[in-house]
Amino acid sequence: MALLEILEYPDPRLRTVAQPVTTVDERIRNIVDDMFETMYDAPGIGLAATQVNVHERIITIDVSEDKSEPLTFINPEITVLDGEEETMQEGCLSVPGFYEDVTRIEHCLVKAIGRDGEPFEMECRGLLAVCIQHEVDHLEGKLMVDYISPLKRNRIKDKLEKKHKQEARRKGKK
Repeated sequence: MALLEILEYPDPRLRTVAQPVTTVDERIRNIVDDMFETMYDAPGIGLAATQVNVHERIITIDVSEDKSEPLTFINPEITVLDGEEETMQEGCLSVPGFYEDVTRIEHCLVKAIGRDGEPFEMECRGLLAVCIQHEVDHLEGKLMVDYISPLKRNRIKDKLEKKHKQEARRKGKK
């Protein structure tokens, strides 16, 4: 397993729409394993392959307190089960240090393929439902900053660009 680099906003690669996985083979299982290692190390509760510059429809999630419930969703499809919405503070490994209120559907059904290559369905509520929607957005090239005002989005972009320039200068001095 390996730690992967997490792309950070405003990296244009985060806007790439992921392609469906055609076969769940050893290569895909290795990507899944690396994504879990990267997600847990970050630390985060969800990671889309797009965030690690792999443009295939793969998501890893673990919303458990003790990181004991890893979930893999390959080619996920979400169906809304009721119209109830919930607003939660969301963070994102690709938008580090920022948390914003985002409103999403509270109850959904997800159809996907697991790490084992078998299709499954899962009913999701609360944090898991929010997390899966957040990660599917990444597969569509959409970020949590797309849900906030342009003014806030530009402030976040400016702060992260400044941080990236400072990091690049530090690396250049070593």
